Amino acid sequence: MAGFVSNLLILLLLFQNICLGFRRPLSVFKSYKDTSTSLSSECLGSNQRVISFGLSDFALDIRMPAVTPKQSDTYLCMSVRLPVDDEAYVVDFKPHASMDTVHHMLLFGCNEPSSTENYWDCDEGTCKDKSNILYAWARNAPPTRLPKGVGFRVGGETGSRYFVLQVHYGDVSAFRDKHKDCSGVTLHLTHQKQPLIAGMYLMMSVNTVIPPGKKVVDADIACHYKRSPMHLFAYRVHTHRLGKVVSGYRVRNGQWTLIGRQSPQLPQAFYPVKYPVDISYDDILAARCVFSGEGRTTETHIGGTANDEMCNFYIMYYMEAKHAVSYMTCTQNTNPEMFRNIPQEANIPIPVKSDVLKMMHGHHEEAKDSDTSSLLHQNKKEEEKKLDQETKDNDATYLLQEAKKEEAEILDQDFHIEEAVEWPGLDLKLGQVSGLALDPENNLVVFHRGDRVWDENSFDSKFVYQQRGLGPIEQNTIIVLNPSNAELLHSTGKSLFYLPHGLSVDKNGNYWVTDVALHQVFKLGANDKEPLLILGVPLQPGSDKNHFCQPTDVAVDPVTGSIYVSDGYCNSRIIQFSPNGLYVMQWGEETSLGRPRPGQFCIPHSLALIPDLSQLCVADRENGRIQCFRLETGEFTREIKHKAFGRELFAVSYVPGGLLFAVNGMPYPGEAESVQGFVMNFSTGEIIDNFIPLRKSFEMPHDIVASEDRTVFVGDVHAKAVWKFASVGNMEHRSVKKAGIEVQETKESETIVEARLKNKPESRDPLKNVDKQHLVQQASSTGVSFVLITTLLIIPVVVLLVILVFIRWRKTTVYGADGERKLDSSSGRILGRLRGKGSGGINLGNFFASHKGYSRKGFDRLSTEGSDQEKDEDDGTDSEEECSASPLPPAPSSS
Repeated sequence: MAGFVSNLLILLLLFQNICLGFRRPLSVFKSYKDTSTSLSSECLGSNQRVISFGLSDFALDIRMPAVTPKQSDTYLCMSVRLPVDDEAYVVDFKPHASMDTVHHMLLFGCNEPSSTENYWDCDEGTCKDKSNILYAWARNAPPTRLPKGVGFRVGGETGSRYFVLQVHYGDVSAFRDKHKDCSGVTLHLTHQKQPLIAGMYLMMSVNTVIPPGKKVVDADIACHYKRSPMHLFAYRVHTHRLGKVVSGYRVRNGQWTLIGRQSPQLPQAFYPVKYPVDISYDDILAARCVFSGEGRTTETHIGGTANDEMCNFYIMYYMEAKHAVSYMTCTQNTNPEMFRNIPQEANIPIPVKSDVLKMMHGHHEEAKDSDTSSLLHQNKKEEEKKLDQETKDNDATYLLQEAKKEEAEILDQDFHIEEAVEWPGLDLKLGQVSGLALDPENNLVVFHRGDRVWDENSFDSKFVYQQRGLGPIEQNTIIVLNPSNAELLHSTGKSLFYLPHGLSVDKNGNYWVTDVALHQVFKLGANDKEPLLILGVPLQPGSDKNHFCQPTDVAVDPVTGSIYVSDGYCNSRIIQFSPNGLYVMQWGEETSLGRPRPGQFCIPHSLALIPDLSQLCVADRENGRIQCFRLETGEFTREIKHKAFGRELFAVSYVPGGLLFAVNGMPYPGEAESVQGFVMNFSTGEIIDNFIPLRKSFEMPHDIVASEDRTVFVGDVHAKAVWKFASVGNMEHRSVKKAGIEVQETKESETIVEARLKNKPESRDPLKNVDKQHLVQQASSTGVSFVLITTLLIIPVVVLLVILVFIRWRKTTVYGADGERKLDSSSGRILGRLRGKGSGGINLGNFFASHKGYSRKGFDRLSTEGSDQEKDEDDGTDSEEECSASPLPPAPSSS
């Protein structure tokens, strides 16, 4: 019995050691703690810079290292490296500062601080590379608060690796006792992926001139927003001494909604947006700074020195993680006329008390030279230096570089397009599929010909349609499908068209189509039986401003509403119309002998708008190339041509972020190039992937459309089919809705031939709220991990106990007391082998209080691509036979 008790005590000690292992700090911070300096012992609170909370959460303390400023308006900076290399999220800030000693604090994120010293004078700069403001605290101003479920993404391959703290000590009289200051901020970070990512949008005027003595000068900034929805929660204004008021607005359908309005002479912290404001695709962001040139004897320009001025309106926002962009800028005024309707409040200066002005501009300036002294103080501000650099960078070249950086982030990923074989698009009963597009809800819109075909009998030598006696197609030629399962959602277009061709959908969900038999372009509302706008003369081909000749495609600029038509099979031109259908201009000519020159076409067959760069790309079908032009002028900008295209390129589609998709035609006899789809880097034109169907072969792929998540649809005019393709990673993830929260379900596809995408699925576990020390707790997956680990550790102990009891019983029964001693020895050896397995630290105490993850329905970018093609050749019969694959659910009828 004594042996059994001793064995039991050993097991208890073993279990205790295992449990103690959970209470050690996370090993991921070990190397950081060994090399980093601890906080000064003169500072209050913990001298640990990093404090771990559970498996995924930790706190990072960023404090001034016991400094004593010597003079007023001193700016001191210090840096802290992110203690982990992988991606993390800042989800909360806790300031440590007193208004008696600190005027304001700014926290920047960057990759290379200006100094490696313990702390330094901010005159040396904050960061050597580009920096973003993550947090601001100012006396008499509210602190920055992140909404629940929102985080700043840091670390990893793209996030900031350093935090730089800037502290402005205004009046140093509080330091007469020579005490040390350790002001700063504590960050709560987590490795749990956040459903919403915070970012910064900077609106900046770059060309404002303030005449001397002029009482009121306005600096206006406005840009169309061209990304996924963002939600605004804080704003910050910035000017120099001449600024009176800065206001920011969202303009939607002519309605001005205030984002924020503040005097730049008040503490320049981030102020919360009073009422929730969301920004959707094609909204306008507008801002106005009001200046006064009174007291100046020379012109004042925008710049970074104290003698210059600045007009900045910062917006802090969050977006869904899958669409998140961390930094955006606007430095132009795209619509000066609209500022005639700006609310009157934007023109009214906000009065600021004289004592506040003294607090803002210094406490030791002399009255008769206050302006000069104030400017000298302003010149000390490191923020001015940062914004000076931003001013220099935020010209057209800088914005182009930023666009290329963002594009590079998207393109610098290993992905491959494969057919989504579970999608039943091949089973749809369609006519010749001529056009595809995506509507504002990201549903697939298909334009097909019903029972009508285009063959050698369709037109005469003058391109006049010869089958008018058949009348218009009696089936619904426009069908809307659920992109996930091909379920029929809506259909229209019955008895309207003779020979459908191109299709696009504008930002309002209107269908724009071309009919090569009618030689017309139509605008059709989703629920309208009659067209809203018709361009061209029915059944009459022509080449003037009022006629088309077999127009192939149409695209609508989401910014200006301008209409672009590719015309077509018997004309070689692109025509621009105003939003109400008035002729504006045209460009293009027929291809001459020899190598085709820029601006020459041989069937401009498909159009793809690139709104971000104000370009229009054309699939120049028979020349086997893509040509791109400026929207405003029709000026040629570039050509993309590859040998793999072969002689024909049928359709092209653009996805924001720099991806261009295209499909080619069947090779001529004796040529090796196969019919396939292409994925290209828009900036370089380089082919980064190609794809073909796994079931059934392309016969004459006629149109292609792609979405931002790299889901691609291809319509084939001969096969009368629509294929769905996706990046391998997208096919392994299925987005579902539960209780209004978007989560990700991982689903392995057994039919994927090759899985080259190695991205891990994002975890979207619901977060639990636990209020403990007002900190944010880790996600519920941490708790699951703890339960799992604990269970795995207890099971061997229980099994061992059972074995020991059984062995003891057997030994006692068979061998008597001698066997008991052998049992002790044997169990000791077993336990000895197990003792080394209890190491490793997991701290399960002091969880942070969690943020609930929530999701907002995204606004998918509209597709304005469409196109079709038809050679004047006999329509081949398509094979309806499917490759031997698992049976698919029947698709609904297309009519």
